[in-house]
Amino acid sequence: MRLTWALLRQFSLPEWRHHLPRHATAVLAVLLGVALAFSVHLINASALSAFGSAVRAVNGQPDARVHAAHGTLDETLYGALATHPRVARASPVIELRVQAGHGSQAPIRLRLIGLDTLVAAPLAPELIPRVDTAAPGVDRLSLFAPYTVSLNAAARQALGVVPGEMITAQAGLQTVPLKVIGQLTVGGEPTGVMDIAGAQALFGLLGRLHRIDLQLAEGSSLNDLQAALADEGLLPAGVRLQSAEDDAQRLSNVSRAYRVNLTVLALVALFTGGFLVFSILSLSVAKRLQQFALLGVLGLGARERLALVLAESAVVGVVGSALGLALGTGLAALALRLLGGDLGGGYFTGVAPSLQWSWLAAALYGGLGVLAAMAGGWLPARQAQAMAPAQALKGLHADAASHGSTSGRWLGPGLLVLGAGLATLPPVAGVPLWAYLSVAAILMGGIACVPAAVQAVLGRWPAPRQATWLLALERARRLRHTATIAMAGVVASLSLAVALTVMVASFRDSVSSWLDVVLPADLYARLVGDDDAGPQAGLSPSALPAIAGVPGVTRVEGVRVTDLALDPRQPPVALISRPLDDALRALPLVSEVVPATTGQPGEVGIHVSEAMVALYGAAPGQVLALPLVPGQAPVPALVRSVWRDYARQQGAIVIDARDYQRLTGDRQLNDLALWLAPDARTDAVQAGVRQALATQGLDGRLVEFAEPRTIREITLKIFDRSFAVTYWLQAVAIGIGLFGTAASFSAQVLARRKEFGLLSHLGFARRQVLGIVAGEGLALTAVGAAWGVLLGLAVSVVLVHVVNPQSFHWTMTMMVPGWRLLALALAVVVAGTLTAWLSGRQATGRDVVMAVKEDW
Repeated sequence: MRLTWALLRQFSLPEWRHHLPRHATAVLAVLLGVALAFSVHLINASALSAFGSAVRAVNGQPDARVHAAHGTLDETLYGALATHPRVARASPVIELRVQAGHGSQAPIRLRLIGLDTLVAAPLAPELIPRVDTAAPGVDRLSLFAPYTVSLNAAARQALGVVPGEMITAQAGLQTVPLKVIGQLTVGGEPTGVMDIAGAQALFGLLGRLHRIDLQLAEGSSLNDLQAALADEGLLPAGVRLQSAEDDAQRLSNVSRAYRVNLTVLALVALFTGGFLVFSILSLSVAKRLQQFALLGVLGLGARERLALVLAESAVVGVVGSALGLALGTGLAALALRLLGGDLGGGYFTGVAPSLQWSWLAAALYGGLGVLAAMAGGWLPARQAQAMAPAQALKGLHADAASHGSTSGRWLGPGLLVLGAGLATLPPVAGVPLWAYLSVAAILMGGIACVPAAVQAVLGRWPAPRQATWLLALERARRLRHTATIAMAGVVASLSLAVALTVMVASFRDSVSSWLDVVLPADLYARLVGDDDAGPQAGLSPSALPAIAGVPGVTRVEGVRVTDLALDPRQPPVALISRPLDDALRALPLVSEVVPATTGQPGEVGIHVSEAMVALYGAAPGQVLALPLVPGQAPVPALVRSVWRDYARQQGAIVIDARDYQRLTGDRQLNDLALWLAPDARTDAVQAGVRQALATQGLDGRLVEFAEPRTIREITLKIFDRSFAVTYWLQAVAIGIGLFGTAASFSAQVLARRKEFGLLSHLGFARRQVLGIVAGEGLALTAVGAAWGVLLGLAVSVVLVHVVNPQSFHWTMTMMVPGWRLLALALAVVVAGTLTAWLSGRQATGRDVVMAVKEDW
């Protein structure tokens, strides 16, 4: 170890000082890779922590929670739980989201919670209102008065209101006045609290509850309470008892795939950075082979030479990782301030996280940076170890190296076969781990096959008659093993860029085609507010005839969307009730339609999204038990088909409206689809629908309209924003790869000064020598770009058909954007050729005689 450190100071440090820009590029590659990966981790960890804190603040600190799998709870259950010996305290809760406004302020989305403040204080202290008795018309008893509300700071600021003033809130399709009487200390999104009795009366929820928060008696556990309630028959069918921490855990589960994929994507830059370290150290070792040989003759053994080069790569990794951790911390802090923790996935909107820095995470990502650098330095270290010092001193090393080793000729094909096999394995805990390893194996195998690819293409290329091009072609063909050093970074980064480009293009094209099927109507209307707040939270079917009678409307169809909890560990799935006379036309099916059967009494037919198959095993022909009504037995539902849904990662079920209304008694509607006459004007129809609602005493301003064109534009804009980070990471990876190519060509050309001097003595003009160098660059980068595109297409198959279905539980149709890939490959070829030409200018500018004299 002492010898290695001494050699680093005396042998390596002068080399670094002499070629500082080249080695700084390797440090920069590791720095960028670590910074991107660490910043993405910090942003996601901070956002997840902030969301968990917000959930705990709003939900309070209960030990357990009781809620219905679908719909609301019967209030009589509260009394039974409150007096149970294993329950210390029970708090009934009403929770919904409404539109609130004040004066000329723009309406906001308000989280409105109804509480019994007499029992909720120990469970949710941040939700207990601080009544402002100094405000006009407000006293302590105002807390229990109807039509009063207390707001947190976010809501007061958004509405521009102070205690004593009035706001308006949505109750179904009506607006009601509420008096602001106090303040809440809870942070996060705009939130309001009112007395639970007033909330039940205002929103048509008399005798109903959304949930009951429980504090367990001392010595009791959740399992004990679960068993006791089951034995006593106090937990009806369709009613769930679960831990209060499950909400944050469910979001962590559903966002895990997005967070893991984004982190892996960020590590792409570190992956390509390892190849840049490989290129720079390979050429650094090649230039110093005679110096290594002299050290070998003087007694430095092969193992010491191996340790020295590995130590050099470790220094690059340590410096790059340290700087990368600092830069990543700054990037994360800036992103949290500007973006609020949302990198485009939409999972953490509405939270304002603070930076959550972790020594463990810093050590992990710093260690990855060092490992990437040392992995890049392994082969150069092996080259220094395996050289013969006596032959190297005679200058015979170049010829020996040019032929390469045939012992590892099956390494590349073997890794490609291994990658194909890994792609067939299932995910691990919902993460496509084997698919990621498959991508890595395919990339490594493809890079190992670069010499074979060069030989396959250039070996069959006809020999040109012009001497310059002949020399360029022959050198590129016969010294093809140097192509691995020069092109490793470019092949890796280009193949990844191609794969990501194909994946994003395929996804966008599939989303566009999906929108064509799911948006058949001419106009869509959606009710503002909560989807499942109660009987008033929706539009009655009795209003449909009035809407159908609006001039220009030829057909109207109502849709009801509610949440249905099937598994406590998963977020609720979307239950969509709509007329479903022809599923083949109404849904973007990806399976055959199973005929309806009457295998079980009361069985109904349903159509599920692809996520339902992955998460619940709901394949066509299977029967699911749907807990539609609390207190009643689950309804057997036959899965008749599977359809594609890019809007709901947690899963969705479509059921015929007649079956849903018959089983649940819920006839309310959330959404409307309107088909218009050819000459109808959209604005006139919107005004007519609002007027038709007003004639029935409803507020038409609480209906939002959107045309399919607008929905498509918004959807694709959100899609592009979600993948904006992907584009930036692609650019960084390509840039690092081109840096590696530039460094490789530059060092290789500078190492060939004697060759250029000999060519000059033989009569070659400077421009001819430059033509040879540029021709070699053109030949190698052209083959490298072609091979990178083919390798990228192979990786894109894994991303499209394995990673995406295993991560997000949906499939897509693969689409190859040919012109975009061609432009990407041509850009790499031009950049590589130009780099080789510029490097040749620098090398041929040296004194020719002095270059040849080195052989005398």
